[in-house]
Amino acid sequence: MSKSNLLDELDQRGLIQDTTDRQDLKARLEDRPLTLYHGIDPSAPSLHIGNFIGVLMLRRFQDAGHKPIALIGGSTGMIGDPGGRSEERNLLDEETLEKNLEGIRAQLEKLVDLDNATLVNNFDWTKNVNVLDFLRDVGKHTTINQMVGRESVRSRMESTNGISFTEFTYMLLQAFDFWWLHQNLNCELQIGGSDQWGNIAQGVDLIRRRSRAIAHGLTWPLITRSDGQKYGKSVDGAIWLDAEMTLPYEFHQYWLRVDDRDLERFLLQLTLLEINEISELVHEHQSTPENRLGQKQLADQITKLVHGEKAVKDSKLAAEALFGKDDLTEEMFKALVGIAQETEISSNLLSEEDGLLEALILSGLVDSKGAARRLLKQGGVSINRERVSSSKINSEQLVGGKYVLLQKGKKQRNILRFTD
Repeated sequence: MSKSNLLDELDQRGLIQDTTDRQDLKARLEDRPLTLYHGIDPSAPSLHIGNFIGVLMLRRFQDAGHKPIALIGGSTGMIGDPGGRSEERNLLDEETLEKNLEGIRAQLEKLVDLDNATLVNNFDWTKNVNVLDFLRDVGKHTTINQMVGRESVRSRMESTNGISFTEFTYMLLQAFDFWWLHQNLNCELQIGGSDQWGNIAQGVDLIRRRSRAIAHGLTWPLITRSDGQKYGKSVDGAIWLDAEMTLPYEFHQYWLRVDDRDLERFLLQLTLLEINEISELVHEHQSTPENRLGQKQLADQITKLVHGEKAVKDSKLAAEALFGKDDLTEEMFKALVGIAQETEISSNLLSEEDGLLEALILSGLVDSKGAARRLLKQGGVSINRERVSSSKINSEQLVGGKYVLLQKGKKQRNILRFTD
């Protein structure tokens, strides 16, 4: 992506909701490399899909030759942003914040070239600012009329929970961040989701009033689920970028289930595929939607960005092991580690007539031999995806000489690993 067509491409991807003067911003972006920043809330030990679009926006600007700053809100995270929330969040202590920062840093490294970007924590420049200095240098440049006029504040004031003075000051702290970055790192642009527009505009205004300089702001529409709820960590079913909080397999599977109505939008906004490539892909997908070609590409592309190529390969192997028709392989079983429960079993069971019944009990799929017999008689037991009726496990059924995929019904599975 070149500097000359960056805004136009973001527009085509549906990634522009609000901007300060569009023509001025376009001219500035085309003139020379620009420093921009995006703030990340560190109130969890992992980024989530709601954050992902913002970090990917930093990547898009970086690929176009600009200089990104990823700001982790160590100080603002202790207060909480009222935007998009119906009630005040819990305040975090320094130890929890530091743990969260470590996890977020590791994820940022995979998505942005931090050797050519800047990672900052706003706690570093706010921790020693006293109240009197803050009121003099920031507060006097802002009117209450401005603040209560912002949608994020007004909606909370009108809600049943109201808004605390602590959260009310969040807008000023974020404006101070933008001013500090402008003064010290020559940052001229802040980007964020559309719920951040009031905070961003406040920072632009502070820079104009206090430094007599021009700054810019840009927001994108919030990524929403089919039920209209925005992606985040406060709602059920949050999709985390941390491999332990949301397994790469589950992450990949999630995008395979995306509704066709959301497909093109997600391909445009959540991948780095070229726009013309996405157009061709969507056209091909629409000709045979039952093949879910678009969802497969979406899942592959996002999982590759977040977890890497190996995670994509392993996710596909695991899915093939669980739902495919080809013979199982040892490689497939290795891909299932962490996805299906695993039970270590003695190879002595292979010589027993009721070895399968014992295995069903040891695996936890049933709690008694009687239950195992009934399940087997009802046709509810499968080995390596094949329904069985014998109560014995044969050595020929072992994959790689040691693995068996034992299944109760359609959804309960266990990997048996036989040892000497």
